[in-house]
Amino acid sequence: MQFDVERATVAGRPALTVRGELDLATAPRLDTAVDEALQRRVDSLVVDLTHTTFLDSSGARTLLTVARKAESAGVGLVVLAPRTNGPVRLTIDLLDLGAFVPLVASAGEIPTGIAGRDAGT
Repeated sequence: MQFDVERATVAGRPALTVRGELDLATAPRLDTAVDEALQRRVDSLVVDLTHTTFLDSSGARTLLTVARKAESAGVGLVVLAPRTNGPVRLTIDLLDLGAFVPLVASAGEIPTGIAGRDAGT
């Protein structure tokens, strides 16, 4: 599968959907896409890993960097990684990435505080 990061909407929020392997070769493309999203001054951002087929330590490190950038910009970030996506969740769980990156297993778990910020409240 070819790697791609596409702009989308998840649960009514701006999102970046990652398809393919998020690894040393492709992680910089996600980082660039996040920079572009942050330049658009979004209030919240979802990084959707539902269609990501593999996540290595470089991809995990990029998710940490993305979380820091979003926090610095005052953007509510959520990383969507369904529990059914075994290859991605294995890396996330082994590295305890959820302790450092806002992580949800489904769009329904996205905190409502982010939705309120999107609505201007």
